[in-house]
Formats: sequence, C-alpha cells, structure tokens
Amino acid sequence: MLPKLFSIGSFSLPTYGVLVALAFLAALWLIGRLAKREGLERDTVINLGVYCALAGIVGAKVLMIALDPSYRAHPKEIFSLATLQSAGIFYGGFIAALFMAYYYMRRMNLPVLRTADIFAPGVALGHGIGRLGCFAAGCCWGRPTNLPWAVTFTNPDAQNVGVPLGIHLHPTQLYESFAEFLIAAVLYWLASRVHKPGSVIGLYLVLYGIVRLIVEFFRAHDESNPLGLSLSLEQWISVLLAMIGMYLVFGRKPVFA
Repeated sequence: MLPKLFSIGSFSLPTYGVLVALAFLAALWLIGRLAKREGLERDTVINLGVYCALAGIVGAKVLMIALDPSYRAHPKEIFSLATLQSAGIFYGGFIAALFMAYYYMRRMNLPVLRTADIFAPGVALGHGIGRLGCFAAGCCWGRPTNLPWAVTFTNPDAQNVGVPLGIHLHPTQLYESFAEFLIAAVLYWLASRVHKPGSVIGLYLVLYGIVRLIVEFFRAHDESNPLGLSLSLEQWISVLLAMIGMYLVFGRKPVFA
C-alpha cells in the first residue's frame, strides 16, 4: 500500500526495507534480553542472530529464484529491482538460517536447544514486522475476494513485485503478521517460565506451521508448486516442521520441567 516512504529526486526510501531493518533490530533486542535472562553470553548470541539473518536473506532469495519459472525463462530478472525488493520465500531463509545456526552454535559451544528457544520469540516478532513490509510493498498478495476486509493495491510502484492493481485481494500479509505477533507473545511467555529445552522452538514450529499451512490456501501464487500436488511446497514444509515441533514439545518429557 505504501511501497516508498518518500522520494527525493531519483532517490526513494522503500518502506519494505525500513520495516525489515526494524524487524531485525526488534528481533535482536528480544533475543539479547532472553539471552541475558538465560545466562548465555549476550554478544555471542547476538552475533549468531546477525549470521542467521544474512543466511536467511540469501536462502529466501535462492529458493524464490529456484521455484519461480519466470526466472528460468528470463534469468536477467534475477538482478532486477523487483527481485531486490521481493521478500523471497520465508522457508528458504528459515532453513538456511537453521543450518547456519547449528554450525555456529556447535563452533561456539552454545547449547543448541536452549539457544533455539531464545531465538524463537524474536524470530516470530521479526517475521510479523517483516510481513507488514510485505504488505507495504505489495508482495506475497492474496487471492481475489469480496470479503469486507479485502484490500486493493492502487500504487503503480507496487507493480514492481507483480501484485495486480485495482482488484480486491485477501490481505494474506496481514493474516500472517497478526498471527506472528500472537505467536511471539505466547513464546515469550513460555520462554519466561521454567521449560524443557527445545519446547519453545518446538511450539513455534507447530504454531507457525499451522498458520502458514492455512494462509497458503489464500495466497495467489503457483510457482512454488513444481510437482503439481494438492499442497504447495510451503505447505508441505509447514507440515514437516510442525511434526518436528510436536516431537520437541511432546516427544520426550512434559513441556514444563
């Protein structure tokens, strides 16, 4: 709805970029707060957050490019402004960040599950803010609908990401953002209590997996369903991560130790 905060001559400040930066800072602040509470080295944990963010940016773009057939037909579009402004595919970034996190935690002798628990509320908070950036830019749009809360994109700058203008659409970005803020609040509450290591990140995987599985039914895209199955690739990943999360929460001991 607002792709650019302002423009001065040829220079413009994209709303998406500002909100992503805000999401990153908010997530790091919350992660640092929880790290201190857990007695872990704050600077080491913050550095992990920075490395995961960089890996996430690359992973999200790589998966988006790999699954979108338009990039295979027009490879030069990889270096276009639309690609730069696009959020990419969250799960690509999430999986890349997981690999980075595991490598770094092992190298720095951080407790894997306890550290992952610290990150979960921050990831949810940052993702919620980031989805507001998607809404501002127009990416990750929903299917056409006549529901009273439908949104209509009219700013020509939004076409840089491919969103159709003048059509009533599901505000899928806002669905996911609102859900992520609720998840962040629940995870922060759980992380602030005595809990089994791994239960916070496990609950995040369950809750977000369910949310993403549902939201995908209202998303307007088909490039992430390369096998032509009934569910998109993101939905299959959601199911897998939710199953992993259920094991972490319920598989060994009660949630609260």
